[in-house]
Amino acid sequence: YYRGIVDDVIMRAVDVFMSVPLLLLALLVLFILGPSFTNIIIVFAIARWMLFCRVTRGVVMSLREQTFIEAARAIGCSDQRIIGRHIFPNLITPILTLAALDVPRNILTESALSFLGFGIQPPESSWGLMLASGRDYIRSAWWIVVLPGLAIFLTALSFNLVGVWLRAVSDPLQRWRWLKQTKEAKEAGVTF
Repeated sequence: YYRGIVDDVIMRAVDVFMSVPLLLLALLVLFILGPSFTNIIIVFAIARWMLFCRVTRGVVMSLREQTFIEAARAIGCSDQRIIGRHIFPNLITPILTLAALDVPRNILTESALSFLGFGIQPPESSWGLMLASGRDYIRSAWWIVVLPGLAIFLTALSFNLVGVWLRAVSDPLQRWRWLKQTKEAKEAGVTF
């Protein structure tokens, strides 16, 4: 919100971190720390914070120039009040949408790491671990591989649909179109 040198330093750090591929970073961290569920979470925290940081900054910089923020400044609202009452509520939906769209990527990355043997280890369970243990039996018992793969696919699809729904619901133009279509359908006698 304030811009300045701190903003520049953080954004340059984000640029550096975003230049490193997620899987390579994950393999490096898991090689150093060892494979475990806790370390997978650490990998995702290290690897994904910059995306949330960049989106947050973009939304805040966009909101900062909006008319309602300028009006709040004009009537004498403090920066804390503007951030708390105007910027933060408008920031929640894009971050939740991004989180919902980021979950499938994390699921696929965890599954890939577990499949390669760098992720979650037995006796803990993981879909990637199930795929890895079932690959030797794919010709005789195909369902051992297909069912975890299907679970990964359906879960990723579900989170993507939730993310798209959140984006559509939070967009005022989309919401207006949906309300207009619903009203026209009710007038035509169509029920849902």
